[in-house]
Amino acid sequence: MDRRAELTEFLKSRRARIRPEDLGLKVFGNGRRRVPGLRREELAQAAGVSADYYVRLEQGRTDNVSQEILDAVAGVLSLTEDEQDHLRRLAKPVRRPKQRRTVQRVRPAMQQLLKALDGVPAFILGRRMDVLAWNPLAAALIVDFGALSAKERNMPRLVFLDESCRDFYPQWEAIAAETVDYLRLYAGRNPDDPELAELIGELSIRSEEFRTQWARHDVRDKSFGVKRMVHPMVGELTLQYESLVMPGDLDQTLITYSAEAGTQSESALRLLASWTAPTVEPQLSADRVGGQRVEE
Repeated sequence: MDRRAELTEFLKSRRARIRPEDLGLKVFGNGRRRVPGLRREELAQAAGVSADYYVRLEQGRTDNVSQEILDAVAGVLSLTEDEQDHLRRLAKPVRRPKQRRTVQRVRPAMQQLLKALDGVPAFILGRRMDVLAWNPLAAALIVDFGALSAKERNMPRLVFLDESCRDFYPQWEAIAAETVDYLRLYAGRNPDDPELAELIGELSIRSEEFRTQWARHDVRDKSFGVKRMVHPMVGELTLQYESLVMPGDLDQTLITYSAEAGTQSESALRLLASWTAPTVEPQLSADRVGGQRVEE
């Protein structure tokens, strides 16, 4: 990912959301403007920097940019905490070795944790939202991950390329936007990930909805929330999800789902668990069993 181009498009997209009137700036003439939102000069004025300085920032020439300037620009643009973090990573990137293709491994202790989460759908996401490990109830609820290839066990691919997801998620548009927002956040943190570039390229070619969402440059973390699902066997469920980053490996996140006590969703989840728990053992992704790669 081209960091400078990403920074340029991100700042342009944020400027387009703000009207001069929102900042108390007077609009002269007939009010017609060639670009939506704030002009560069107007943003610079509101942030207390020279127009030339801001132009250099938006062009990605950020060698000497200070955190104070970034904070001022973020304030004018009303950036969320996630957007501020994204701006900071694009403007002041942490220098690191270029990321190589590596196979992520899930610790055996994490497999035991998944097994211990009886009655709770749980799985582990890795880089690029790859599904690395899961328990039986997660497979029964979402999809039979074990029947998919390692490449297909990826949440963005499932959301945008698997047509059944549109029926599974009644609020599919919201789920799709949330998925892209998180993937964009990951891209800002890992701009040199070659497999990420392949994933974005594939989704952009195969999904018009993804192309549209990706072009918006929205970023958002997903630590917790509520999702509605329509399961073909137990019907509609409303489940709360939590995302817990794994200690010792910030590239792995444990996702759990739970239902509010006394609800129809809790009954449906229990019914689904009764059908799956006795016969299916928790497993790691087929190419990562026991921390060793197994060719498919």
